[in-house]
Amino acid sequence: MKRVLVATGSAFVAATAAFIAFVLPAEFGIDPTGIGGTLGLTGLGGSPAQDLHRTDGDLVEDFREFELAPFESVELKYDLAAGDGFVYTWTATGEVVFDLHAEPAGAAPGVAESFAQARGMMDAGTYIARFTGIHGWFWENRGTTTVTVGVRTTGFVTGATRYHDGMAQRLEMP
Repeated sequence: MKRVLVATGSAFVAATAAFIAFVLPAEFGIDPTGIGGTLGLTGLGGSPAQDLHRTDGDLVEDFREFELAPFESVELKYDLAAGDGFVYTWTATGEVVFDLHAEPAGAAPGVAESFAQARGMMDAGTYIARFTGIHGWFWENRGTTTVTVGVRTTGFVTGATRYHDGMAQRLEMP
């Protein structure tokens, strides 16, 4: 009988230790021992991705085109609420440096989060805003000939601004 009680007690202690060290961090994001973080288990269970997001905004289709002389740059930013987004595609007639980034509403000047930085002649995808603010691209022509950049978006944007030569210009929305 004593062996059964010792075995049961040992199994209970081992199960409790496994629950604390592995299950709590993976399923609930609670890591009292730090082992879950070390093993990369923290937050594995997380909340499920949101597959549906409804909005009160209007669906907007927009097209913009910019000519960039050698070493000239332009930014196009859309106003988006957290959770809203757009589908986009842009093309350029020559290679450009680009940066898809966003600035939270009310953030200090210069605070931005980049999502894609590269050189290329095109990009396409879906962008969903993690926070309310302005979201869009910086393009720069580092070549020796003029390049035309065309960008098409469809989404729940509420406004757009073009930044060029140190000036901000609000753009009419379709």
